[in-house]
Amino acid sequence: MTVTSSQIQPSESQCVPRHVAIIMDGNGRWARGRGRPRTMGHRAGVDAVRRTIEASCHLGIEYLTLYGFSTENWKRPETEVSDLMGLLRLFLKKELATLHKNGIKIRIIGDRTRFADDIRDLLAKAEAQTRENTRLNLTIALSYGARAEITDAMREIAAKVATGELSPSDISEDLIEQHLSTAGIPDPDLLIRTSGEQRISNFLLWQSAYTEFVFEDVLWPDFDRSHLEQAIDNFAGRERRFGAVI
Repeated sequence: MTVTSSQIQPSESQCVPRHVAIIMDGNGRWARGRGRPRTMGHRAGVDAVRRTIEASCHLGIEYLTLYGFSTENWKRPETEVSDLMGLLRLFLKKELATLHKNGIKIRIIGDRTRFADDIRDLLAKAEAQTRENTRLNLTIALSYGARAEITDAMREIAAKVATGELSPSDISEDLIEQHLSTAGIPDPDLLIRTSGEQRISNFLLWQSAYTEFVFEDVLWPDFDRSHLEQAIDNFAGRERRFGAVI
């Protein structure tokens, strides 16, 4: 990524979503279509991540959330999971300095307990080093599942009710949101899924109640700024009523 502070300017459009979430899908099909192993698709997908972060900065997006690895992805072949973990290590080691230099704040959501100790250390370092940055809030969902996230929130709230810290009447939507892993992050305005699939695959279920969805036919390794801009144009043409009549 080659973004510099002077290059990053808010978009002139007033319809740029504040928060964009992306389900990065299609790495395997990209590789298969080229007669290459799935691992090559994942490696090409990392390049798309770099392009998307850079484009988000240029377009004036404040929050970008990427679905990097789901709880279900642990069921993939051991060799593929191992390669994905290697790519995660490489990305964190190689890109952290550049991300920090460009003012990008990193936040990780998901269950870290299944990661190796060195990966957990790298994740914690990335968050700590970039904590004060404000140019782009980059959230990466790793070993993440929305149902598990909501379940964990319910357990935390139930425990507080059991000890008397909360009463059942204290439970509200705001309270639940405070116990989600995305606490403090605004709900996504726009959710993009690549590869042509039209489902959200256990991603940000609570947070996406009023999110606009755009399903792109492009496979993730081919995703670039033009695709992001097309999705934003699509978003800008919609009338968001949030259940009201306008």
